[in-house]
Amino acid sequence: MNEAGAHLDVLRELTWSQALFILAVLVGCRLLVVAVRWIVRRAAESGPSHRRLLILRTAPIARLLITVAGIAIIIPILIEPTFEDIVALIATVALALAFALKDYVSCLAAGIVAILENTYQPGDWIEVDGTYGEVKAIGTRAVHIVTADDTEVIIPHSKLWSASIFNASGGKQSLLCVTNFYLHADHDGAAVRKALTEIAESCGYRKPETPVKVGVAETPWGTHYKLKAYVIESREQFAMISDLTIRGKERLRTMNVIFVPVPFAKSGSR
Repeated sequence: MNEAGAHLDVLRELTWSQALFILAVLVGCRLLVVAVRWIVRRAAESGPSHRRLLILRTAPIARLLITVAGIAIIIPILIEPTFEDIVALIATVALALAFALKDYVSCLAAGIVAILENTYQPGDWIEVDGTYGEVKAIGTRAVHIVTADDTEVIIPHSKLWSASIFNASGGKQSLLCVTNFYLHADHDGAAVRKALTEIAESCGYRKPETPVKVGVAETPWGTHYKLKAYVIESREQFAMISDLTIRGKERLRTMNVIFVPVPFAKSGSR
């Protein structure tokens, strides 16, 4: 109880004029933020198109500066400007920041570990929490990856502590591509396996002198084939999978192989 009272002694007893002034500062800051946001938006829409994003970026910066300025005006009114009060305020703010930034510090530590252990590096293709893409940059807090549909995803390094990270390339230029085929169970398995192998070996995206493997698994809905081959350049993996899929289907059709309808293939593969 005494400790709580000691903390309350730090605050001044406000007069009505001081309370109204604080209220005016809060309202003024809010109105100023709204006005700046409106001005920035109008400037972005009327300015050159290549400057639009740069102009819009000033809005959150201006809001932060207005907020800091408002706090700097209000605090001296609420707190006695003595040495003890300033020390207490700094200690309180430092404790609050330490609690608020604990996740940020965790990201920094995970980033250092990721760099030292070489978990991922620019150019690698990684998957984190179902997001798969190429590592474009490794920041102090997060890793920036770009997916196959050209979407940038920013993933905090702290995922290193709680999630599995799949690195498809591992610092290499090539990586293994897997192409799936879902076929009716009634067919010549050896002939299909040979045909798929020949398709992969003749692919222009395939890295020379690398093995081609065909995995086969029998399921309740049919036979699942996995055609595995290494691509020359990791960025061409989707082009290679598309090429193997198209040419593989054409070859299998000439062999009168029946494909399993997609809904059955999906339900059986889960």
